[in-house]
Amino acid sequence: MKSLTRTVAVECYASRYARRALREIETAYREMLQEMVEYAVEHKASQNTLHRVFYPKIRERYPWLPTRVIKGAYRDAVRRAKSFRELKRKGRAYTDKPEVRRVTIVYADSQDWRIEDGAIKLKTHVGWVQLHYGNHKQLHRYLYGGWKLAGELRLKLVGRKVLAYLAFTRDFEVDYDPESAVAVDVNENNVTVAVFKNGTLTEVYRLKTGLGRIVIAYAERRKRIAEGESTKTRGVRRKLRKLRERKRKLDTLRKVAKFVEELAVANRAAVVVGRVNRKTKEKIVENKSRKLKHRIHQWNASTMINLLEEKPMHVVKVSESGTSSRDPFTGARIRGFKLLVIRTAVKGARRVRAVKLVLRVARVSGRVLERDVVGAINIGLKYLSSDGSPVALGSTGTHEVRVKLVTPHGGATPPTDLQIFINTDKYR
Repeated sequence: MKSLTRTVAVECYASRYARRALREIETAYREMLQEMVEYAVEHKASQNTLHRVFYPKIRERYPWLPTRVIKGAYRDAVRRAKSFRELKRKGRAYTDKPEVRRVTIVYADSQDWRIEDGAIKLKTHVGWVQLHYGNHKQLHRYLYGGWKLAGELRLKLVGRKVLAYLAFTRDFEVDYDPESAVAVDVNENNVTVAVFKNGTLTEVYRLKTGLGRIVIAYAERRKRIAEGESTKTRGVRRKLRKLRERKRKLDTLRKVAKFVEELAVANRAAVVVGRVNRKTKEKIVENKSRKLKHRIHQWNASTMINLLEEKPMHVVKVSESGTSSRDPFTGARIRGFKLLVIRTAVKGARRVRAVKLVLRVARVSGRVLERDVVGAINIGLKYLSSDGSPVALGSTGTHEVRVKLVTPHGGATPPTDLQIFINTDKYR
C-alpha cells in the first residue's frame, strides 16, 4: 500500500467584498505567525503547545478571527520552525531568527470551507464568501477520479486574484515482483533504463532528453539579457521572467517518469534509482570550474527521483558508487572510456531526420561497453544481488539485449530502427 498526495493550484476570482475580508485575515495571520514561528524555534514547540500559549492572546487581540485560521497558523508555524532548524543545522540559515516573507493563509480543516457549484466557499469574520473558478481539468480529474479531498486549504492573495491550493490523497495497492526491476540512471543529456525480468536483463532503453544542452543554452541567453545591466532592472527582470527553462525541463522529465511507470507496471517491477542528495552534488563540484558547477547544480537527478516517487510504484534507492566503473558481466574494472560519435538517419512519420549520438565506450574482455548503459545495469544489479555487488550477470545470451533509442516527446512506444548492441564487434 502506498499513499500519494497531490496538490492542485486553482486560480480563483473574488468580489471586492471577499478580497477585503481576506486581506484583513492575511494581515492578522502574518502578525501572529511571526510570533508563533519565533517561539516554536526557540522552544521546539508543538501545535498543542502553541495553542496553550497563544490562543488566549490571539482571541483577545483578534476576537473576530475564525478558529480554523488560528489552528492553521499553529500548523504553519511548526512546519516553518522545523524547516528553519534543519537549515541551521546544515549551515544554510542566513539569519538568527526565521523571517515570514510570504504568507499563505491556512484553513486547518473543512468545517470552515467547502466546494459547491463551481466555487470555494469560505467562512470569514464577515460571513461566508465565495471564490469562483473556471473550468479546471486537473481539479475535475482529482475530484471525480477516486481521490479524497484533504481537509486543509491554503490561500494566497495575488493582486485581485486568489490562488487556492487543494490537497488530494489516495491509497494505491503496489503490486511488484522483488526479482524484477526497472533501473534508472539519470545523466546530463539522457536517461538510461535497464529492465530486469525475473532477475534477467531483458531490455535497455536510452531516452534522449537533451537537458544538459537546454541548461547551457538558457545560461547563455540569461548572460546576453543581463549584459551590462543589473538583474534588478525592470526591463531585465521582465525578459528573464519570460524564459521557460524550468517548464521545458519539467515537461521532459514528466514524460520520462511516465515512460518508466509504464515499464514498471508492464513488468510488475520495482523502480531502482541512484541515491542523490545535496552532499552528493557538493562532492561532485569540488575543484570544478564555474560553468561546470552550474551545470552540475542544474542536474535533474533529484527532480527525476521525486517524480518517480510520486507515482504508484515501489521505488528503491541504492548507492551509485562504482556503477560506471565495473563490467556487469565479468566484474572487471573499467579503466577509462573513449568518445564515440554516431551519426545516422532515422525515418519518422513525416520526414527523415538526422540523429547524433555521443557515446562513451570501453573495451573489456573483448566486449564493447557504453558508460551510461553500464551504469543503469549496475544500479539494477545492486538491488537484485543479495550482497549489493554490481556483478550478477552471466555471458549467456547477452548479445541478444539491445539498447533502444527513445525520444520522450515521441510517446511511449520506442522506435526500433536505431539500436546499439551491448555485445558487439562493430567498433574494432
